Amino acid sequence: MYKILKTEGRAKRARLETVHGTIQTPVFMNVGTAAAIKGAVSTMDLQQLKTQVELSNTYHLHVRPGDEVVKKMGGLHEFMVWDKPILTDSGGFQVFSLAGLRKIKEEGVYFHSHVDGRKIFMGPEQSMQIQSNLASTIAMAFDECPSSVADRAYVQASVDRTTRWLERCKVEMNRLNSLEDTINREQMLFGINQGAIYDDIRIEHAKVIREMNLDGYAVGGLAVGESHEEMYRILDSVVPYLPQDKPTYLMGVGTPANILEGVERGVDFFDCVYPTRNGRHGHLYTNFGKINLFNAKFETDPRPIEEGCQCPVCQHYSRAYIRHLLKAKEMLGMRLCVMHNLYFYNTMMEEIRQALDEGRFAQYKAEKLYGMTQGEV
Repeated sequence: MYKILKTEGRAKRARLETVHGTIQTPVFMNVGTAAAIKGAVSTMDLQQLKTQVELSNTYHLHVRPGDEVVKKMGGLHEFMVWDKPILTDSGGFQVFSLAGLRKIKEEGVYFHSHVDGRKIFMGPEQSMQIQSNLASTIAMAFDECPSSVADRAYVQASVDRTTRWLERCKVEMNRLNSLEDTINREQMLFGINQGAIYDDIRIEHAKVIREMNLDGYAVGGLAVGESHEEMYRILDSVVPYLPQDKPTYLMGVGTPANILEGVERGVDFFDCVYPTRNGRHGHLYTNFGKINLFNAKFETDPRPIEEGCQCPVCQHYSRAYIRHLLKAKEMLGMRLCVMHNLYFYNTMMEEIRQALDEGRFAQYKAEKLYGMTQGEV
C-alpha cells in the first residue's frame, strides 16, 4: 500500500508497504546489477550505508547465473542475503543498450548474449517469469526504451508495442502470483511510460497506462542522451498525468541535482550507477561538489573525504590513504569510495524526506544546490 504523508508543491513524501518491508520515499535505489554492488560492497555494508532498496537486473541474472539457479537458492533475497525490498529491472533497457546484439519483434526481443553469444529470447511473459523466479519485491514491465533521437514515427510505433507488452506483462504476473510454487506471490508490477522527447506521445501513453491500475509507474527512456532541460520538461509534462496515488519512478537518474529536480516534480523512486561507477574511478560526492582523489593535491591530505561525514569510511580513513589505494590498484580503494558515495546519496534522500516532513524542501533544495557548486572548503 502506498500512502502520501506530506506534499510541497508537486513534491511527495510517502511510504510504500511491501512484503519485504516499508520503503520511505523519496528513495534512491542502490544498483547491484548482477545481485552485487560493484566495488566489493556486501549486503551487510548496505545495511550500514542506509540502503532501503537494492536494484538488480533481469537480463543479466538470466544470463548468469540463470534465474532457475536463483529460484533453487530461494530467490534473490536468500541468494544475496538481503532482507529489504529489491526491484528488478525488466531487461527492457538492454533492448536499448545492447542495440547491436538484438532484434525486436512483436512477440519480444531476440538477443545474442553479451557473455557467450548464445541466443536468448525475451518477451513480456519471459521477463515476468524470470522476475518471478528472482522473487523480487517489485518487477518492472518489459518495454522498449527507444533512443531519445529516434524519429517520431518510430517512437510512436515503439510506444504502442510497449503498451501491448504491458498488457501481456500484467496478465502473466497475475498468473504467476497465483501459482503455489511462486516464491513471492505478492510481487508488485510497475509499468513504464515511454515516448522519447515527444511530450504529446508521453502524455497519451501516460493516459493509457494509468487505467491499468498497476502498483506503480515509471518514466523510462530519459538520461539516454537528451539534455537535462529536456528531461525536466518531459517530467513537467508527463508526471501530472500519472496516478498521484501510486509511486512514480524516474529510471536511471541521476546526479544529486537531477534527483532534487525530480523530487520537486513529484518523483518518488530513483536509481543510477553514478555513485558506484564514479566511486570506482575515485570521483567522490560531497556537499561542496565532486572531488577526484587522483588529483596530486590529495597525496598528503590527512582529512577524510568530507569533514563531518558520518559514513564508515570518513570515520577512519584519510584522502591520502584512499588515493594511495586507488593508485596502487588495491580493491579496497574502490570499495571505500563506493561506500562513501552510496552513504552520501542515501543520506541526501534522508535529508530530502526530513525537509518535506518539515515543509522546507524548497529551501533545502536551494541550499544543497548552492553548496555543491562552491568547491572544496
